[in-house]
Amino acid sequence: MSADEGRGGEVRRVNPPELSPPAGFSHAVTVTGGRLVFLAGQTALDPAGRVVPGGLPEQFERALGNLLSALRAAGGGPGHLARVTVYATDVAGYRAHARELGRIWRRLAGRDYPAMAVVGVVRLWDEEALVELDGIAMLP
Repeated sequence: MSADEGRGGEVRRVNPPELSPPAGFSHAVTVTGGRLVFLAGQTALDPAGRVVPGGLPEQFERALGNLLSALRAAGGGPGHLARVTVYATDVAGYRAHARELGRIWRRLAGRDYPAMAVVGVVRLWDEEALVELDGIAMLP
């Protein structure tokens, strides 16, 4: 349980020893009490509605920042995330940047990883977007 949890609800990360060690995700997450927040998909849009310039790392940073902004507006923080899905237009490129994306995640969201999946897609709603993140959080 993270430091910002436990006040009326709990998000617990479960990583059984018989599964391969998780890197940048948790195998399972349990939530009790509280209320669920469903976070819409966020791409790398700036406040004017334009995709930020740059490649995958820059877009991932902005998309994650946007997701966390929506979560903060709902009263939560990164430790409340139970599930995040990453939609990437180039999974091989995503894997190639995995270390850098992990550093961005830890800087913005910390070391408590939710259950996660990366899904390859042909394109996203915002045609210039390379990545989109959505999620589910549990707030106390």
